[in-house]
Formats: sequence, structure tokens, C-alpha cells
Amino acid sequence: MSSFVDSAQLHAKAGDGGAGCVSFRREAHVAKGGPDGGDGGRGGSVWIVADHNQSSLLGFRDHPFRRATDGQNGTSKRQHGSGGKDVTVTVPVGTQVFDQEGVLLVDLSGPGDKWLAAEGGLGGQGNARFLSNQRRAPAFAEQGEFGQEHWYNLELKLQADVALIGFPNVGKSTLIARVSAARPKIADYPFTTLVPNLGVVRVGARSGRPQDATEFVMADIPGLIEGAAEGRGLGHDFLRHVERARVLCVLLDLSELAPVSPEKQMEILLRELGDYQADLLDRPRVIVGSKGDVAAYEIADIPTISSVTGEGIDALVGQLAGLVIQVRREEAEKIDHKVVIHKPLPDEIFVERDGQNAWIVEGRPAIRAVRFQDLTNDEALAEIVRRLRDLGVDRMLTRAGVRDGDVVTIGPLSFEWWRDEVGAGLDRGDHHRVSRRERLARHGRLDLGDSDDNA
Repeated sequence: MSSFVDSAQLHAKAGDGGAGCVSFRREAHVAKGGPDGGDGGRGGSVWIVADHNQSSLLGFRDHPFRRATDGQNGTSKRQHGSGGKDVTVTVPVGTQVFDQEGVLLVDLSGPGDKWLAAEGGLGGQGNARFLSNQRRAPAFAEQGEFGQEHWYNLELKLQADVALIGFPNVGKSTLIARVSAARPKIADYPFTTLVPNLGVVRVGARSGRPQDATEFVMADIPGLIEGAAEGRGLGHDFLRHVERARVLCVLLDLSELAPVSPEKQMEILLRELGDYQADLLDRPRVIVGSKGDVAAYEIADIPTISSVTGEGIDALVGQLAGLVIQVRREEAEKIDHKVVIHKPLPDEIFVERDGQNAWIVEGRPAIRAVRFQDLTNDEALAEIVRRLRDLGVDRMLTRAGVRDGDVVTIGPLSFEWWRDEVGAGLDRGDHHRVSRRERLARHGRLDLGDSDDNA
């Protein structure tokens, strides 16, 4: 089984927030102790971090689930629950994160780059938080918020210094095995290499001055064929690994068993690279003829190598090392990478129709506003109305076209919408003076509209 995996899935589940506590101070010689319920702890979040010590997505192939811990519930005496622990998921540098629809969410292109994959749920506020001059004994508290939960697709784009490009069975694996400690599978049939192989090439170590040695990473990209840019053969599965290579080394098969002439090979390979990503043709590249020990072709001005006999290998490695050093120097002058912390944009609130006389309000801020433990408590309902008005939900519903008597659902809460004479709102005003319990019995849902009931 190969230890290199360049695509995988991740299921990130953040921790749920702890519930707030409803409690009142009870002590000797204290006739009427005030509310002292503590807040619930926040749930842990899931972060994805690019780590240069990781080289593959193998750890996600059989175990894609990553979950943070939940926050603890608040208790009496204003004791807050402890927060859940964050989970850090390390991935190789160059990992891209996509949603299930294939939309790119983030590109972790530098070491230390972080992205918030799932945000932990907020802890609920205890009843001590709702004490005011008008509300002396609040008997309600917030429920903890559920942590976010998402499936992601992960794709790795290798960041090799040199990428070996060529037709299947051109000798790429033999070359990387000759110049590095990599030991890829080598055989005399096409598509022997099914995953990219990486090898570290060290140049100048024999001079007796280790500080003069140059190291670079060489990637053996599985063979390309005509139509690879459109997905033929291994196609897009491995062309993406060429995108970030600093230097391209194009190998042309000179043996009599080559499928087409070397000139035709070069034409096809360069065309496929350009069709896939035009700027790949602007990268520094070296073109060499492979299998020089059994060559049946000669190409003017193109050097020949043999990975079997070692012909031309030292010269090729030296040339590649020089180009890599040059590109690295140019990159260092242009950019000094700084660790980037990526966070999703704030959630927006939006209204959707859910039937002829029904509406749904979506968005994390709106759902947060109604997360109370007891939705039948009049004081809790009044607090919900205030929060939704502050968020502008009443105006959004009016613009959406909601009518009197329509049912509006926000998370676990459903209520009837009514409009007063002054303007739109969640309160029912004086239009229909019916007690809340009668409305519950009649409609089977909550109605936040009657201002008399909420007083």
C-alpha cells in the first residue's frame, strides 16, 4: 500500500457550547437571594494548520474524523463551565481545502498558515446575566450553541523544486532513484508510477565543504499522455503537482520503443502543460534525452543522459541545482512569507419562503438569538424579541413579503407574524388579544407577537 496520498476527506466537528445555569442564591439569613447561575463554556474549535513536517494526506484516508471537545455547563454560585479544547489538524504545506461542491475555500501555501475549519459553539449565558432593574428574578438561561460540522475535500499540491515531466516509461523513476535515496517502483511497462515520488538531491557534498552543498527536492510525476490536460490517463490527478515546481525537467524517450519521435514528444508535453496552465511554459526548464545507452534518435542541442550507465547525470544535476538556486533567490527577494490565519466571513442572515404561509430565517446570528432553554418562559420570549429586532430580522421579513398570520421559523422556534399600526415587527400589538396558552393550544407553536403577554 502506498504511503503517499494527495487527496482525502476531512470531517471537522467542533465542540458544543455548555448550557447556562438557572440558579438563585440560597444562604442562611438571606431572604431573597438573587440569580447566580454561571455561564456555559465555549466548545473547542477545529483548526487546519500547514506543517512542513507533513508530506502526505495518508492520515485522513482511513480516519477522516476530527472532533473537538464540548464546553461544560455552568453551575450555581456564578461558576462558569470550562471551555472545550481546540483540535489542531496538521496537513502538508500546499494543501487546498474544498467544500463538497468543489469550491476552493483556502490554500494553505506557507508553513504555519492556519484556517478555522469548524468553530466551537458559544456557551449559554446563565440567568445571572439577565438581571436588570426591570427583571429582578430571571428564571431562564441560554442553551449552549451547537458546534459547526462540515465535510471537506483536501487536495495536496506538491512544492517540489524540480518536477520530472515525460511520457510513461521514459525513465523518470530510474533517474530519481539514481540521484537520490528515493526507491520508486521501476518496471518496463507504462504507468508503473501511480503516485508522485519525492527524492532529495544533494549536490557538492563531496568537496569537503558541507556548507557549499545544495539540496533540492525532485518530484517524479506519473507519465503524461496526449490529452492529459483534459483528464486523459492520470490527467488532472497529477498535473496539479507541477503547478508549484520551481524548475521543470522534460525527459524525451530516445529509444526505439518510444511511442512517437522525440520531437513529437516535446510538442505534446509542452502543449499539455500550456493547456493545463499557461504560465507553466514560462517556468525555467531543462530538456534532455533519456535512455542514452539504447538511443535510436539524436536531437541537436539537447543533451543526452542514461540513468543506467550514469552518462550526463552529474551535468544535469548541476544544471538543475543552478536553476533552483537562482529561482529561490528571486523568490526571496520578492516575498517574505508571513503566517496567515484564515477565518470564514461572518455569517449573514437571510429569509427564505418555506411554503405558502411559512418562512424560515437562516443564519448563525439569528439562531444564536433564540437559543434559550425554556421557550415557554415569557421573559425569555421578550428577550428573544428584543434580540431579533436588534438584528433587523423584523425589517428583513417585511421586505421579504411576510403577511399577518404567517408562520416564521428560526432554529427551534416557530411563531406567528403580526404587524402593528406603527410599522412591522414581531409583536402582535392590539390586533388579537388572546393569551399565550390559548395560542399554544390552538396553533401548536409559539407566537411572540402579543406585547401584553410579554409584559
